Amino acid sequence: MMKAIWNKVIIAESNDTVMVEGNHYFPADSVKDQFLRESNTHTYCAWKGKASYYDIVVEDAINRDAAWFYADRKPEALNIKNYIAFWRGVEVIE
Repeated sequence: MMKAIWNKVIIAESNDTVMVEGNHYFPADSVKDQFLRESNTHTYCAWKGKASYYDIVVEDAINRDAAWFYADRKPEALNIKNYIAFWRGVEVIE
């Protein structure tokens, strides 16, 4: 089972992650949304589309834009529909 951990807290865990460009994408329903806060940050990927971000908040610690997802995916990225990925110090382990 893959786990996403930040600040010693499990943010997500799933046996159903999808690997894209070296990142594990977790099903949205496997992510503990009490640790996510919407961010105003958006970026664009030429083949995946527009990415939106979440800050991860654990107690008083904030990891800005540490999770992302593609709400407006391009057809090539349908395999990550309703999936969330992590970076910026979030440890993804098995």
